[in-house]
Amino acid sequence: MKTFQKQISLKPKSRGFHLVTSEIVSQFPEIGEIQQGIFQVFIKHTSAGLTINENADPTVRDDFESHINKMVPENQSYYRHTFEGSDDMPAHIKASLMGTSVQIPVTNGKLNLGTWQGIYLCEHRNHGGSRKLVLTLMGT
Repeated sequence: MKTFQKQISLKPKSRGFHLVTSEIVSQFPEIGEIQQGIFQVFIKHTSAGLTINENADPTVRDDFESHINKMVPENQSYYRHTFEGSDDMPAHIKASLMGTSVQIPVTNGKLNLGTWQGIYLCEHRNHGGSRKLVLTLMGT
């Protein structure tokens, strides 16, 4: 069994849901060495998350942003953790709802995603900056 691990940085993104599959894969060519395995992507932040969903129609990502903002609104009187602004505590809640990692099968040197699936960076801060990911690949 082979194991590879590396930390990468994603370019800063605006608030919203961003398809980052290509950006991740381009920084991890070792995927091509695995015929059968598992690829894990972990984000090292508490105000952004990861998920897998629709990769073709960008309105899906817009709808995600609209819906999660209604689920977890800013400027609530009960938020106490607001030191970094009105998006601070909502960003932490949204990140926990979305999750910090995704796992994807690798088959014949490629991510074995469904036809319409892609990896999203869920950026919940107005000015989140560059995001660090730890990529781990295990397989044969």
